[in-house]
Amino acid sequence: MSFLQPIRRITFGAPLLLVMLLLLTMQVNAATSSSTQATAYSNHSNHTVNHVPYNAKVQYVRQRVHNGHLAPTVHVLDSLPPTLILQFPLGPSGIKAKFPDAKALVTIVVGSHNDSASHTVTVDVQNMPPNITFTIFFIELANKPFGNVEYVADLTTRGDGSGESIFQLISTLAFAMDARNPGTSQDNAEGLTSGINLEHMGMWFSSLQDAKKVLNNNALTGTIFDGGNPPLHAGPQAMTDGQTAPVF
Repeated sequence: MSFLQPIRRITFGAPLLLVMLLLLTMQVNAATSSSTQATAYSNHSNHTVNHVPYNAKVQYVRQRVHNGHLAPTVHVLDSLPPTLILQFPLGPSGIKAKFPDAKALVTIVVGSHNDSASHTVTVDVQNMPPNITFTIFFIELANKPFGNVEYVADLTTRGDGSGESIFQLISTLAFAMDARNPGTSQDNAEGLTSGINLEHMGMWFSSLQDAKKVLNNNALTGTIFDGGNPPLHAGPQAMTDGQTAPVF
């Protein structure tokens, strides 16, 4: 009897060992398969997210920035053709002493000329004087004497100094012209154009009284950068792109 007991243990222990080995093999295979699938999914996802179809318009404008035809502050975003998305910052000018951290980001979305000539322009601001209305202009020159200008929109800040304005109009082909003496100018994208190209952006205080209060300067004089009564009731320039080369 004592001789048979070890044999009985060996007889019943062998199948158990085989089962354990089989289960271990299945677990290893399952883990390997899951890892392979996860890697394949990750590679597929990265490929899908990072792949953007070639956009000739984007490449053309990026080359213009590279060649200095557009300001170095202009950033051309990846986009699906035929869309073109431009971004550039505005910095403080007249408010710099009191609000040195004021900033703005301008985004221009240019679609297909076959569908609409208008572009969607978004101006986002932060760290600006709170609860103040500003007027936005397309201008010939980023700084004084500014040259020809076009009023395009208003922007009113919230209590924390942030705000945004969204409007639609022609931007990359904006120009000013006196039909009695139209003249011509050279646009890097369109060639010879009528009048004077407006290729910069600035923001002004809509109210001279607001400007005097915000800047603590009662000696400020009014400007023509807003309509209404009394004349010259607008305040000084608050923000500008500050560039010599065009930003759009």
